[in-house]
This record gives sequence, structure tokens and C-alpha cells, in this order.
Amino acid sequence: MVSPELAALLFGVALAAGCIDTIAGGGGLLSIPALLWTGLSPVEALATNKAQAIFGSGLSTLGFARRGLMNRQGLILAGTCNFLGALLGAWSIQNLAPELPAGMIPALLIAVAIYFWRLTPIPEPGATPRLGALSFALTLALGVGFYDGFLGPGTGTFLALGYVALRGYELRQAIAHSKALNFTSNLAALLCFLPSGQIYWPLALLMATGQMIGAWIGTHLVIRHGAPLIRPALVFISLLLSASLLWYELR
Repeated sequence: MVSPELAALLFGVALAAGCIDTIAGGGGLLSIPALLWTGLSPVEALATNKAQAIFGSGLSTLGFARRGLMNRQGLILAGTCNFLGALLGAWSIQNLAPELPAGMIPALLIAVAIYFWRLTPIPEPGATPRLGALSFALTLALGVGFYDGFLGPGTGTFLALGYVALRGYELRQAIAHSKALNFTSNLAALLCFLPSGQIYWPLALLMATGQMIGAWIGTHLVIRHGAPLIRPALVFISLLLSASLLWYELR
């Protein structure tokens, strides 16, 4: 049984995570430690996190699609590679590396923060891409999909960076497409975790409600405010994720 106090805490964490994840990525920074705090094992926390996060990423993807911010043809290719990468990542964390790794992720996130901090001017829609749709799908979409299935926090941030730096998208488009890929990788990882029985559904469904409310708020903030909101949020979340992962490694 989940106590009323724990239920309220997890609901609030999921709401904040859903909003933050939609704006800049990094919602797992809040939700995974909260699930670990309840006593779940690392893999159980990851599995349960995917089961609740898919509701937030799905709702925000739908919201952005309704506003016409999606390139559906490019998303099919990138989403397929992202899905396959996440399946492999989720399988790997269950069978090859049962402990939560962090590795070089803090350094990568600091680099992301520096990039967005120094991003002047903001790319305009239609900017010349550095990678074609196929190359992007086979490299970044596939690789970040694996990372999302294997660990997760910061996935949306890495995808947003990729869409800005490699595909020439402006920030609002980049966030919209990052959420669509985040949804596909969440779905793939969830399908891989389902047979293992490591999802704690009472917590997942409780947090899913908060995720959807937070994602709805975040989607409207991104659509209304665009780059003036997204860029500082990406810098802040990247640095916060880096500090969190470094603390986990050094403790």
C-alpha cells in the first residue's frame, strides 16, 4: 500500500518532472531518484519510470503535433531507429549491467549547456542541416535511443541538441521532435521491461497522472514562449543533471 504522504510526494515529483521534461528534458533527474527512494531496485526504478514517463511524453507529442511542429516523414525514419536502439538498451540494462551507470554523461551534459548558452543567433526554421535524415536516424536517433533504454536522464536534452546542431531546427521544433522520439524510446523500453515483471504499477499509474498534467503545462509554455524559455531551461537542466550524476558517482 502507498501511504497518502508518499502518494502526494510522488504525484508532485511526477508533475514537476513532466513539465521539466517537456521544456528541456531531464525529468528523470527527479523521478528516478524518487522511485529509488521508495525502495525499488535500480532496474525496477527504471522500468517503473518508463511506465509513467510514457504518458507525459505521449501527451506532449500529441500537443506539439496538433500545432504543426512535426516533420512526420523525417520522424518515421528517426523514430524507427530510436525505437530499435531503446529496445537494445533496455535489454542490456536488464541482462548485462544491473547497476545504474553514469560514466561520461556529466561531461556531455556540460558540453550541451555550453553549446546552448553560446548559441547565437538562434537557428531559423529551414536552416541548412549538417546531417541528412538517414544519417541522423542511424547515428544520433539510434544512439540516444539506446541510452534512453539503458539509463534515460537527459535524453530529451541530447535529442534537442541534435536537432538544433545537426538538423538545423529552431528550438521549438527541436523540442517537439525530441518529445516524439522520447515517446518512441519510452514505448520500446516499456515493451522490453513488461515481461520481466519489474514495473511497480501502483506507483507508475499514480505518477502517470502527475506526468500528464506537467506535460500539458510544459507543452503550452514551449508553444507560447519558445526560445526565450527553452534556451535557459536547457542550460540549467544540463548543469543540474551533471551535478546530480557526478554526486551519484562520487558518493
